Amino acid sequence: MPDISQRLDHLPSTPFDMFNQWFATASRDIKPYPSAMTLSTVGGDGRPSSRVVLLKEWDEEGFVFYTHMTSRKGMAMKDNPHVALNFYWPALNRQIRIEGRVWQIDNTHADLYFASRPRQSQIGAWASKQSAEMASKEGFEAACKEFDQQFKGQDIPRPPHWSGYCVTPDYFEFWQEGEHRLHDRVAYHLRDKEKADSWVKKRLYP
Repeated sequence: MPDISQRLDHLPSTPFDMFNQWFATASRDIKPYPSAMTLSTVGGDGRPSSRVVLLKEWDEEGFVFYTHMTSRKGMAMKDNPHVALNFYWPALNRQIRIEGRVWQIDNTHADLYFASRPRQSQIGAWASKQSAEMASKEGFEAACKEFDQQFKGQDIPRPPHWSGYCVTPDYFEFWQEGEHRLHDRVAYHLRDKEKADSWVKKRLYP
């Protein structure tokens, strides 16, 4: 496995290369959900909130996940686009922190992903009022049945309140556990957002 205890000049010049190596290892060795990541937001009221979501795709433009736009996290991201992601794989003794700005992906992209989801998950996206108070589990189940009947025999379209978000990073931190809590930490900070090669590496105290 790539080791960040080596010299800084021996590490990849961009954090995406390091992420690719670590995520590939996690995808091979961690079961289930190697793509689980903690998403932290701060709403308009200044209160931070965290929850686990699944990374669905990524490239150098950013990290994509999907959710309800009217959920607590959806409303928080609308109020404040600055968010943080955290991948933690205890079995690998590794953690990756990512900070950046989030933006809503285009409808065509969101439609394509929604169409790939299992039918019952599509139904659930229509029936759920994510983060709102639920009067009863029976009511939710009844709503699922209603939408199942409504879309019977046809493809289910993406709900207007459900979409994807992409986090474009400007900061990465890679953490690797060491003996006696002498951990290794390497941070990448984007110095110039107009230049892809302007990531600055630095080592941090544990």
